[in-house]
This record gives sequence, C-alpha cells and structure tokens, in this order.
Amino acid sequence: MIARRGVDEDLAPPLIITWIHPLSWYVPPSKCKIYISDAWGCLTTDTTRNYTQDRLFSYDAESTLITMGEIADPVQLKDEGNKHFQAGEIDKAIESYTKAIKSCKDKKVLAVIYRNRSACFLKKENYNSAASDATKAIDVDAADIKALYRRCQALEKLGKLDMAFKDVQRCATLEPKNKTFLETLRRLGAEIQQKLKTSFSTDSRVENMFEILFSEESDKEKLEKAANNLIVLAREDAGAERIFQNNGVPLLVQLIETGKPEMILAAIRTLSGMCTGHRARATAIIHMIGISKLCSIMAVDNEEIALATANLFQCVYDSLSGGDKRNYGKEEALVLDSSKDLKDILLALLEMIASKKVSGHGRDQALNLLTRNVPRKNKKSTDNSKSLFTIDHGLKKILKVCGQVPDLPDQLPLTENTQLIASVLLNLLYDDMRCDPERDNFRDICDEYIKSKFDPNDMDKNIHAINTLSGILQGPFDVGNMLTGRQGVMEMMVALCGSEREVDQLVAVEALIHASTKTSKASFFISNGVSLLKEMYKKTKNEKIKIRALVGLCKLGSAGGDDYSMRQFAEGSTEKLAKQCRKWLCNPTLDVRTRKWAVEGLAYLTNDADVKDDFVEDEAAMRAMFELAKSKDKTILYAVACTLVNCTNSYDKKEMIPEMVQLAKFSKQHVPEQHPKDKKDFISRRVSRLLKAGVTSALAVMVRADNSILTDQTKEMLARVFLALADDIKDRGTIVAQGGGKALIPLALEGTDKGKIKASHALAKIAAVSNPEIAFPGERIYEVVRPLVSLLNSERDGLENFEALLGLTNLAALNDKLRVKILKEKALPEIENYMFEEHEQIRQAATECMCNLVCCKEVQDRYLEDGNDKLKLLVLLCGEDDEQLQRASAGALAMLTAAQKKLAVKLTKVTGQWLEIIQRLCLHDNPEIQHRGLVTVYNMLDADEALSKKLIESELLEILTYVAKLEDNPKKQDAINAARSCLSKAMDSGLIKPFSN
Repeated sequence: MIARRGVDEDLAPPLIITWIHPLSWYVPPSKCKIYISDAWGCLTTDTTRNYTQDRLFSYDAESTLITMGEIADPVQLKDEGNKHFQAGEIDKAIESYTKAIKSCKDKKVLAVIYRNRSACFLKKENYNSAASDATKAIDVDAADIKALYRRCQALEKLGKLDMAFKDVQRCATLEPKNKTFLETLRRLGAEIQQKLKTSFSTDSRVENMFEILFSEESDKEKLEKAANNLIVLAREDAGAERIFQNNGVPLLVQLIETGKPEMILAAIRTLSGMCTGHRARATAIIHMIGISKLCSIMAVDNEEIALATANLFQCVYDSLSGGDKRNYGKEEALVLDSSKDLKDILLALLEMIASKKVSGHGRDQALNLLTRNVPRKNKKSTDNSKSLFTIDHGLKKILKVCGQVPDLPDQLPLTENTQLIASVLLNLLYDDMRCDPERDNFRDICDEYIKSKFDPNDMDKNIHAINTLSGILQGPFDVGNMLTGRQGVMEMMVALCGSEREVDQLVAVEALIHASTKTSKASFFISNGVSLLKEMYKKTKNEKIKIRALVGLCKLGSAGGDDYSMRQFAEGSTEKLAKQCRKWLCNPTLDVRTRKWAVEGLAYLTNDADVKDDFVEDEAAMRAMFELAKSKDKTILYAVACTLVNCTNSYDKKEMIPEMVQLAKFSKQHVPEQHPKDKKDFISRRVSRLLKAGVTSALAVMVRADNSILTDQTKEMLARVFLALADDIKDRGTIVAQGGGKALIPLALEGTDKGKIKASHALAKIAAVSNPEIAFPGERIYEVVRPLVSLLNSERDGLENFEALLGLTNLAALNDKLRVKILKEKALPEIENYMFEEHEQIRQAATECMCNLVCCKEVQDRYLEDGNDKLKLLVLLCGEDDEQLQRASAGALAMLTAAQKKLAVKLTKVTGQWLEIIQRLCLHDNPEIQHRGLVTVYNMLDADEALSKKLIESELLEILTYVAKLEDNPKKQDAINAARSCLSKAMDSGLIKPFSN
C-alpha cells in the first residue's frame, strides 16, 4: 500500500493488480505482465517486488481485478470501503466496513476497520456512532492516535468537552509537535474554561432567581422578571441541567404549593422546558413530583394553568415515547423502559375525564391529550394498542362526559367545548379500529352503556342516555345511527319532545338534529320528524327550544343540497327560516349557545342560493357571525365554516357533461339544476361583500383554535374559503392586510390532503402577486416554500403549477437562505421539467424561477455536469420569440457565465446555433434582453482566450461597435455600457486596437 501525503494510510486506496493481455481472457501466468495501480492514476510495472508464478490469484472478470487468494475477505471489504471513502461515497463505505466487521477475526485488522468507519460516521455527523467505533479501536490499541483524535472530534460535537480534551491531550503527548493537536488542545481548554465560568454564573443566577421568587419583599415586576428568566433558562439544555442539578425540582414544587397562579405557571413552564427532548430528566421529574400531583394541578379551575400543565404532560409524553428525536447519549441508556410510565399517564388522564373534582378546563385538556397521543398518527402502522387500551379502560368515561346535561344538578364541570372534544375523541378512536371485531366491541360498549341508562322511572337518566347518543352522532355517526334505530330510542325522543320540562325538550330536539346529519337519512326524518318539529316551533314560547326546532327544520329543508330542483319545502319557506335565523343571530340579548344554533341553521339553509344572497346583503348578520367565531365557544367553528363554504360556492362540483345530461333526460333520470344565483358574477359579488365585512380576520382567529376542535374537515373547509376569496387578484391585498397570508400556512401544512392542496394554492396565488416579506413576515416566509413545492407535480392542474412557480420565483428573488430552502425541498428537478413544458406560460414561469435560482452554487454545478441538456435548453430558449421567456433565459445565461467561466466555454459546444442566438440577443429591441445578451458576451470574452478570438472574428464585433457608438440614452444605457465594456475587454486582451488620431 502506498502512503500519500495528506491521506490516512489506512484510508489510502488499495493497490490494484491487473493482468494485461491483448488476446484472451485466460492467459498462463508466464505470459503476463503484472502492473500495479493504486487507483490514483498510477500504472507502472512493479520491479521492486517479487511476485512468483506459484502465488495463488483469483480473477474477477467483471472488474478485471485480481486479488491474492491468501487475502481474507474482511481485508478485501476494508479496501473496498477505503475506495468508496476516497470517492466521497460515505454510505457505501459504511456498508463495506460493516460487512468487514461481521466477518473479521483479526483484532488488529478489526481495530483499523472500526477506526475507518468512525471517520465515515464523522462525515455523516453521526457523532454517537463515531465515538463508539473509535472507542472500540482504542480498546485494542490505547495509543491509536487516529482513533483518539476521531473520538475527540465526535465528543466535542456531542458537547462532552472534558472527555474530548483528555483524548486530544493523549494525542499531543504521543506527537508533541503536531500543530493540529496543539491547536485543538488550546481551543478545547479555552472552551472548557468558558463553560465552567458560565456554569458557575448560571448556578448563581438560578439561586438568585429562586431567592427572588420565594422572597415576600420582591415586587411584582421583579417576580415576573425572575419567573420569565427561569423559563427561558430551562429551554436551553445547559440551563435546564443546571436547574435540575441544583435541587431545582423540589424548589419548583414549593413554588407550585404557594398556590399563587403566577408562581404555579412559572414553575410548570420551567418544568416543561426541562423535560423537552430529554428522556432522563423527564423520567426523574415525573417520579419526583408524581403523576397524580400533576393531574391535580391540571384539574384546577384556571384555563392558563390547565393549558400549561397539559403542555408539560405533552413534553413528558414526547420525551418518554420517542416523539422528540433528540439523542442524549449515555444518559438515555440509564433510563429503563418507559412503557409503565406512559401507561400510568394514560390511566391518570382517563380517571380525570370522569372525575367531579376536575374543572371544565382540566377536563378539556385531559381529553385533548388523549386525542393527540392515543390514535395512530400513521394509519400504515399496525399498532393500535393504545386505542384498544383506552376503549377497554375509558370508553364509558368518555360516554359519561358526552351524556352530561349542564342544566341538571350533580353534573360534571364542563366548558362550552368539552362535549364536542369528547365526540371528536370518540370518532378518532373508532377510526383507529383495524378490523370488524374491534369495531363490534366499540359498538357493543356504547350500546350497553346507553341501554343501562334507560329507566322509565327516572327521566334524568333517560335524557343522559339521549344526550350520550347526541355525542356519538357528532362523532362516529355510523355507530350513533345504528343506536338510533334500536327499539325504543325514537319513541323516547318523541316522549321527551312532548315533556313539559324545558331541559327534556332541548335534549330531544338536539338529538333529532344530530340524527338527521346525513342527507341519505333525511327522508326518514322528513316523514317522522318534520311534523313534530313544526309543532314544537309553533307552540313553544321558549326561544331556546324554538331556535333548535327551527334548526331541525333548516337541516331537513336543505336535504337536496344546492340542487335547485330538489327543494324539500315550498317556495319561499327556506328564505323565511333563514330570516328568522338571522334575526336571532343579531339579537345580543340571547346567550351565545342559543345564537350558535342560529348559525347552525344558516349552515344548512345557505345551500339555497337565494338564502346566500340575502345573507351577504345583511352585513349586521355577517359581522355577528364573525364575532361569534372569535368567541371562546369554539363548537361554532364547523357551522361558520359550512356557511362560508356555501356562500363562496367553494364546495366540489360535479362536472356537467352536456352529452350525459341529454342521455339522463332521455332516460328520465334526475338531472341536478344550477340556481341562477350560483353563477360566477353572483359568487364574485358575495365574496366582495364577505371581505368587506371582515371575513379574513375571522378566519385568521378560527385557524388558531385548538386541533381537537378544529378538525381536519373544518381545516379543509377554511382552506376552500380562502382559495375562493383569493380568486380575484384585486382582493389578495385585502386578504394579506387582514392576516390571511399567515393564517394559510398552518392550513397548508396540516389537515386532509385536499385541504392542504387548496390552502397551498391560495398561498401560491398570494405569493405570486404580493411582496412575500409583507404577506409572510419574519420566519414564516420559510414555511411557505414547502406548500408551494407540493404543487409542482403532474397530479396538480396547470393553474396550480403556474401560480406555484410564480410564487417560488418571488421567494427566490429575496435571499440565499430562501433559495437554499427551495433546493432542500427538492424543487429543482421539477422546475427543470417545467422548462420543457409545452404550455408557454408555465415554461416562462419555470424559466423565471430558474433565473433567480442560478445564483446558488448547487444549481451552477448541475449545469456544469456532463451528459445533460440543461445549458443547451437555456441557450435555445434565448432564441424563442416570447420576450418574457427570452428575458428570463438570457438573465439566467448571463448569471451562469458570470459565476462559472467553464460554462461560458461549454455554451459554445451545446448547439451549433449559439453564435446566431447570442447575436440576436445583442441586437434585441428590448433593452433588458439586449443588456443580458451583452453581459453574456462580456463573460465569454473574460473566460477563454481562444473563445474571445472567435467572438471578435465574427460579426459580433460590428454589433458591439454599433451599440457602443450609440448616444447615451437612459432607457438603453445599461446595454450601451455593457457593449463598451466588451470592447475594452477585447482591447485589453490585444484582440483589437483603437484607431490612431
């Protein structure tokens, strides 16, 4: 093996012993010459070594390599790994070394292989593995200087400076004159001193903060500052560790026990920071404090404290379950299996949701935690054990929450959102079932629970059963629908409707409303429930019951959807119902819950185009609805979203094929009819009125709601509304001004696939025509890239492709960080593909985007690669007739040839038309295109002497002279100056001389 300067001997490429013979694959050894090559390009006859003919060789016909039969496989694999390492193929090198490790028996060879693989892991930034492999090499030879230094590098990156210092100190002892070791020793020593200084400083700061927090003499401002400092310190790993090591947890528990809300919040938020991403600390903290203690804190009737404690639980759960992917090395190995702790947390949360000692806010957060952590996030996973465990131990408790009737005595404390969150959880659990037996078990438990509540002698138990059924109907509807059909259920609803108690009627009417959710079931309720609802609506004087009966009628009246020919009620009836809903909606004397039902009614009635038009004409009603959407009661979000989708006609519409319509009419099949007021001009007018009434700010508030309330279906509807609002270019400025750009980002990143596409398209529309720095201020601008890139695929339509490319063009024009982000999202191959697109506007947009991306070194390297037509395409696009396309491609060409001189030379080889195209650019009527062409010529003159001579000998010299002699003109000055620069460059190169006076 030949050692080369600057290359580790153990990583130097192996010698290749090659048999050379001109005629045949097999030649007797006596007729062969042996050449030695080391893969660095050297190939010489080796006269210094004796290779006798009786040596055993094995011949590999594919690679023409011969390796000595006496060499063991691990050595061959090691050499193969060395070659891959030198070629920069790190993954392949790791694979070869790993195979070699498995088969190697020689300890010394094994140590070398581990040392080499350690170098690979360093390159891959896998520092734990790099340190581990280096340690295994050191175990064989404690003086292995390369392994010691590699372990030092890995430990430094892992933040273990003291251990890294010891390794480099040993290296410096072995090679005292090595400058690299001495420099590393000095640097690490300084860093350790600084760390110790900071550590002592942090310890004193922690102590000082706790003193202030416990002092009775500290004023409010001092307390707040100390609490905030403690929280900020806990969010940094070093700070969190100092708090933990300095008896911080017991002190934080003392803060909680003061009972002061601000102290409790500071302590809980500090604990959250300490648990985030650190499994060992999270385990220690929940054992020191206790899960039941944390649950009792979350149970208090304080929304902020309940939310902060839920966040602490989430941080602990993520750290224990591996939801947080950070790695803390040996500390992680000390933690035993976390499954028991996770199970205990789950059981504690299930106990909370049915406990009377828990406040409404605490119950909401317990349900939210179950919603986030129990169902599978990825349906491809086969493990739904958490859902099965929850159903076995907690389904009846969730049903109990659904069945609570706040107007009755001795009920669980609830908020406006609790029962809807419980319904959402039921739906997620049912969806998480993988087979029929699991679903049957779920249905049986629900059935058994409701049956157990029916009691002819206890009306309170009956309405609890019916209210539970309402909760199920709002969650897994199929289960609720099955239970509604059980004998005695409908009869009980009818009996409750006829009851004299207000609460009985309210529960029964709401159950009827939820039971008629699916259009396919509406016919059953039209024949059985309409007369009952009408009678209640006419006879009752109670506004709460009246409005609910009205919503039931609204729901049944909208069963035909937007099909004008499928109206359920007589002409004008739906308009009268809608008018009454708007009246209640605008009545401030009614409570929020009652007014919410008015929005529910409008959500169904606005399927009718007449109702939509009347509603958007009533600005007071729109503003009242938007104010309700901003209120604390988030159960209204779905109804508001439905109403807005209907008003903007942003629901999916079936394409009406004329031939199929005629065929349907001929066969006497029903053909849906479009209402005259559902045409585009009416829709545009409605959108304008909604924007004027402040719909965007209402949507922005709705998007910020908790995920347990803001379901994926609701997110999709909001995305549809945003897309409809952004359709007209004139309205996009209004959307940005009211915070619509920021609100769209989470909708584009989370939700249903269709919803994310709609939100991404709305983002593209805004990014295409707005200043991205204003539309998406701060760091949010970087989050816009991924949604736009998601629109660049063949499954999306041409308009989505086009507007996404325009948006990316605007983003790429801003800064290098955004350009790098676009490349990291793997947008470059897609943009290149669209440059070949037949559609002129898409091709132009892709070329403009590429023009802004060529500033990146990675893009320039792709153009430098051999074997592709990227540069040829760019040159040919410069010869197209479309001025916008020419402008973009000429700009890209000018920037590429300025950045890479090799590309200026390569340009002349890609197509025989290059000179003609360049000349056309230099004579172009558009000053911008002409300027870009002349800049490209200047870059070519600056790149290569032979190329410069060729350009000057062509007609290009006359063109340059003509442009340079033009009188100064502000419109063409850039082009004139560029031509003069080209001539100056040619004179400097001695290619032309000025006329003598």
